Amino acid sequence: MIARTVDAVVIGAGPNGLVAANALVDAGWDVLVLEAQDSVGGAVRTAEVTAPGFRTDLFSAFYPLAAGSPLIRGLHLEDHGLRWVKAPDVLAHALDDGRAAVLRHGAQDTAAGLEEFAPGDGDAWLRMVESWRTIRDPLLDALFTPFPPVVSVARLLRRVGVAGGIDLARLAVLPVRRLGSEHFRGEGGRLLLTGNAMHSDVPPDAAGSGVFGYLLAMLGQDVGFPVPEGGAGALADALAARVVAGGGHIETGERVASIDVSGGRAVGVRTQDGSVVRARHAVVADVTAPALYRDLVGLQHLPPRMRRDLDRFQWDHPTFKVNWAVDRPIPWTAPGAHGAGTVHLGVDSDGFVDMAADLSTGRIPERPFLLFGQMTTSDPTRSPAGTESAWAYTHVPHGVRWTPDEVAAEVERVEAAVERVAPGFRDAVLARHVQSPADLEAANENLVGGAVNGGTSAVHQQLFFRPTPGLGRPETPVDGLFLASASAHPGGGVHGAPGWNAARAALGAASRTGKVRRLLTRTVWARVLHER
Repeated sequence: MIARTVDAVVIGAGPNGLVAANALVDAGWDVLVLEAQDSVGGAVRTAEVTAPGFRTDLFSAFYPLAAGSPLIRGLHLEDHGLRWVKAPDVLAHALDDGRAAVLRHGAQDTAAGLEEFAPGDGDAWLRMVESWRTIRDPLLDALFTPFPPVVSVARLLRRVGVAGGIDLARLAVLPVRRLGSEHFRGEGGRLLLTGNAMHSDVPPDAAGSGVFGYLLAMLGQDVGFPVPEGGAGALADALAARVVAGGGHIETGERVASIDVSGGRAVGVRTQDGSVVRARHAVVADVTAPALYRDLVGLQHLPPRMRRDLDRFQWDHPTFKVNWAVDRPIPWTAPGAHGAGTVHLGVDSDGFVDMAADLSTGRIPERPFLLFGQMTTSDPTRSPAGTESAWAYTHVPHGVRWTPDEVAAEVERVEAAVERVAPGFRDAVLARHVQSPADLEAANENLVGGAVNGGTSAVHQQLFFRPTPGLGRPETPVDGLFLASASAHPGGGVHGAPGWNAARAALGAASRTGKVRRLLTRTVWARVLHER
């Protein structure tokens, strides 16, 4: 077949692939995005799967990282149809005894609620928020730029000084359980930090969990947990519309079967139907690292140590998700849960540790920690007036064979947890749709085994250890090939950083200094893979 030629091929139209494509079209490149699914979005999609008129976000739903990301904000997606909306309150953690810790939009209001858990905890929250406001911009820049973030870290240190820098370094490795106990006497503040940390797969007693809890809790206080009006898919649609408006092309239902490598360089791709697309400058891959290297590139093009490192790649814990159409507002016992878009439930502070232990030892938790989304509370367009489009997800261990009986048993555990804090919930359910880990992977092959973060967020697979020990950058051992998925630094979450970083690296490699950049990258990769 006659080959097409473009400046760059982007494999995958998930959020990172679309962000990468936007960055490249902004630079004037001729860009083609190839997506295997029939629609764009990857893990940012919406559909009616429970009952007519009830719109469900099939994967991700709330977007504090996108709202806080300077990369997403800089794309001005509101010009392409995106509109952010928010629930009356950001987040609540509902306890079985009827209390709730509530993260409200105003820091003073959040503090007032935490003060009810223990005197002084309100002031402790306000001190944490004030510290966040000091470091916010350089910290986010440091998190979202390629490793090492020299310029951003220098800005950060100018703001906080040497002593403050040491404190931040400690925060980066602090377990969230310890972080909570150092700042709060009562359970409220600890619940908010730990519940947010558990959005990742890092246990609450493990190094690095503190920074996840701190980041999401502070972003929640700062920008909230907004959702796209009409459904998560509206975010993907806006990203795609911007690519097309900039002159790029997106083709869905086009599965890339392999990447052509010639002379150690990625020169194009072949699709499943046999079509060939040549890339003048770059192939940018929004796929998992194992799929990229093993399936699309082929191990014969990689150094032996890279193959060994791929064998050690660790996935994050699988996700189990239940979606509901509910005929009335959720009957929460805790008043503070009614207006929250996101509700954490199922465990108290010690229960987080119990659940993490179950996951580590391969047991399905009998009392799971749930993240519960009240989507109509956040966005009234999601279901008919007076009803609720809701979902909950929890993490489960690896290695479970999800038979119909196992799926039914897990649904029972999930709904029992909701029923404890919202008696009568089951009676209000009109329809249910279940996504087991196997279902998630079947709907989006990047969600391998139901893992949603592109690999574990534990410290041994972050920074220059992500996805394998190396540069911590989007460049790969194959010239002209760039990793743009959540498997790359800085990891999971809809913030666009892996895609943006991959696009900027591709532009740099094609610039006037590109020959030197490529030589340096090859040299460093050779040393990393040869000497280890």
